Amino acid sequence: MKLYNLFPRLCGPLDEWTPHLERAADLGFDWVFVNPIQKRGRSDSLYSITDYFAISRDFLRPGSRTPHKRQVRAMISEAEHLGMRVMIDLVINHCAIDSRLVRNHPEWFVREGQRVANAACIEADGTRVVWEDLAQFDWHNTSDREGLFGYCLEVVEHLIALGFRGFRCDAAYQVPAAVWHRLIEHVQRDHPEVVFVAETLGCSPDQTRETAAAGFDAIFNSGKWWDLASPWLLEQYDATRALVPSIGFPESHDTARLYAESGGNPHALEQRYLFAALFSGGVLMPIGYEFGFARRLDVVATRPTHWETPNLDLGDFIRHVNAIKDAHPVFQGEGPVRIIPLDNPAVLLLHKRAEDGAGEALIALNKDIEQRQWLHVDDLYRHLERPAPLRDCSFQWAMDYLPTPFDFELGPGMARVLVTGD
Repeated sequence: MKLYNLFPRLCGPLDEWTPHLERAADLGFDWVFVNPIQKRGRSDSLYSITDYFAISRDFLRPGSRTPHKRQVRAMISEAEHLGMRVMIDLVINHCAIDSRLVRNHPEWFVREGQRVANAACIEADGTRVVWEDLAQFDWHNTSDREGLFGYCLEVVEHLIALGFRGFRCDAAYQVPAAVWHRLIEHVQRDHPEVVFVAETLGCSPDQTRETAAAGFDAIFNSGKWWDLASPWLLEQYDATRALVPSIGFPESHDTARLYAESGGNPHALEQRYLFAALFSGGVLMPIGYEFGFARRLDVVATRPTHWETPNLDLGDFIRHVNAIKDAHPVFQGEGPVRIIPLDNPAVLLLHKRAEDGAGEALIALNKDIEQRQWLHVDDLYRHLERPAPLRDCSFQWAMDYLPTPFDFELGPGMARVLVTGD
């Protein structure tokens, strides 16, 4: 899965999304992921949904009498015409505190004394973050779990009827794995083409494994925060890859823009997109990454007027990386990954093998986004598990012949991508 995150607040009404859909298709993405477009509560956050069956006016054509369902279906039809399926956020861990659900079904919510509890999470440093605009569904202790489950199933069926074929399940670890397993099994029995992807960032390794085993088609991984050296990402990857494929991303709507974080360094954007796309079975890229946008996406404040003048154009690079992913099965799923030690610690050399053994890859990546670094490998073929010719499919200066020993001066953030003839 190659997902392009079309952030609704930046793009405006649905009938104005066509240029963004066309660009996503041209870049080689096969999925479009959109954040919630349903009617919002008083806080105006995309994730503070007050009515799951109504579309926010911000995303409907002003003054149009065309029913909102038809407008959504028209957008999805356009995406499908371009060869992409559309995924939307599924937010069933909480709703808006001012939703009628809170008044009509108080038994569905966590209580703190006489009041409904707000949704919260624990950050990596132990800080508890509370969102006062959100009401936390009580999946663990509600006296009416069947009613809550039935309502959420109705929401999913409604979105499928609109044409959505995938769901990014927000904060999936906050909903019991048994609930997800039941919901996914029920939906895929009637709609086997529909996929469910778990957002598990911020949860413990045990929670990640438990969620991954709940029937999801993929989970998002934490590669965005990897320092390209520490063992934790490979340990996390090994713990879940046999259960479910993962999706990497260089940035998301929840993070700062990498262009801003890197001081406007285009090598950082290329390095991190290539790593996310080729390390993981799937990849997600938010809108604007291809242009080096610097302004952080905001679930409340972002507006179409915040569309930036491009700082760069990574289109050719992203197109090439996505084409590599399409052409070589070793990059389309999860398989064993290991780091090959090198004399130069500023260069990362990864070996990845397809799970069935039918394809291997060596990825050499300059960790340094400011300086050139020298790559030296005595014998590339010694690091393959099965003897096979290697082919260079790198973006820049692909070599027809790979000598032994292999020496190459990597530009800042540059990669060499070598694959066996799979």
